[in-house]
Amino acid sequence: MKIIIAEDYKELSRKAANIISAQIILKSDSVLGLATGSTPIGIYDQLAERYCTGELDFSQVFTINLDEYYGLSSENTQSYHYYMNKYLFSKVNLSKEHCFLPDGVNLDSRAECKRYQELIDNLGGIDLQLLGLGHNGHIGFNEPADFFEKKVHLVDLTEQTIQANQRFFESAEEVPRQAYTMGVGTIFQAKKILLAVSGEEKAEALYRVVQGKISPQIPGSILQLHPDVTVVADRGAAKLF
Repeated sequence: MKIIIAEDYKELSRKAANIISAQIILKSDSVLGLATGSTPIGIYDQLAERYCTGELDFSQVFTINLDEYYGLSSENTQSYHYYMNKYLFSKVNLSKEHCFLPDGVNLDSRAECKRYQELIDNLGGIDLQLLGLGHNGHIGFNEPADFFEKKVHLVDLTEQTIQANQRFFESAEEVPRQAYTMGVGTIFQAKKILLAVSGEEKAEALYRVVQGKISPQIPGSILQLHPDVTVVADRGAAKLF
């Protein structure tokens, strides 16, 4: 596991974008696993800027998102479909036919999980997976549990995660209680993993992910076993190292 410490969020975004840019330049038809939340926004801004300057071409790139809220349509302003279109898809030359997320309005969870897992498998897996980190050590929406989920699944969100996501909604009652997410096994099969972590409030979780015991109670700890993981953290998130 390689750990890169950035001075601040701006530098974190630039360094993480450098890694993703190199992946696209070296393999123009890369399959990128993408994340949502606050941390990736600066990274996506950097990638969009590099597209505008002609440094990057996304025309052959495929994207696979980690997750989507169960019950939210792609038009819902709080959906991850909407997020991705706002912060990246509408700003670069990605083909709409190359961009994939779980279908939040498919309430047949078994069928949707099977469809999305097969989609990932049929693309040949993920070349580079971008991850953020939850306060409880979750990656994607894989919450602390008694075992590591292997494949795409429907998860019940913990109260801590619901509270953390409340800032994106008008009230806690509006935050969905379930989400489709890639399993830890699906994430782990990515050829490369990039974990971006920002802020002092994530410091303890990051330390436990990198230095703690490998346990499904800290889902991100499984990354210790992956052969190609790069962590990019700002000074706040890395303060315990």
